Amino acid sequence: MRLNIPQPPIFASIAEERLHRQQRLAAAFRLFAHFGFDEGIAGHITARDPERLDHFWVNPFGMHFSLIRVSDLILVNEQGEVVEGNQPVNQAAFAIHSTIHAARPDIVTAAHAHSIYGKSWSSLSRLLDPLTQDACSFYEDHGLFDNYTGLVLTLEEGDRIAKTLGDKKALILCNHGLLTVGHSVDEAAWWFITMDRSCQVQLMAEAAGTPVLIEPENARLAQTQVGSQDAGWFSFQPLYEMIVRQQPDLLE
Repeated sequence: MRLNIPQPPIFASIAEERLHRQQRLAAAFRLFAHFGFDEGIAGHITARDPERLDHFWVNPFGMHFSLIRVSDLILVNEQGEVVEGNQPVNQAAFAIHSTIHAARPDIVTAAHAHSIYGKSWSSLSRLLDPLTQDACSFYEDHGLFDNYTGLVLTLEEGDRIAKTLGDKKALILCNHGLLTVGHSVDEAAWWFITMDRSCQVQLMAEAAGTPVLIEPENARLAQTQVGSQDAGWFSFQPLYEMIVRQQPDLLE
């Protein structure tokens, strides 16, 4: 019997790939709402357009994650102008994401939100430790931006964030929250979800006692197993199927 194992899709056209990214992006917002990552008007996820590579799709400023549909997404160009859609863009979203997309042509998506455990952990100004197999996804693959100066509204500040991220998959923005990137919407969204949970686990473990860290060589091995691009993409698939079945209107 041939097993039906999900594989990253191959697209027949640019339009098909664009729609796929938009559907995944809308689903990622619904999942962020599902996990409680919303905080008023804060937070944004972007997906690079597959044709206009210096443009990205993003959530409209001020719309709750739980309401976002494919048709609500807006397309923003390299000057921060909305070229598709009739809603405004969050200026912090443009300042952060435009510089990351420019610095990292290898990635499709960047995700940032003010999740409870992520921003709690960020106030400690520390990298995550390899306490669990899941946390090993980020072992030697995340950075620390430790200079909070208020809202990120300038490209200069966004550029400093992008430089600190470097070639890693995630960044802890001190006193602010988490940021993750990926080669697909699926991957970046999953890294954010599991990173926030890893922050929660470390906060709980350290509140209860002194956690035992995974040895460096074993953490590095686990990172290649659970922290790869393919692992990130695959881990998102059950969540996508769940949220689409529960909230099919997101595809509209």
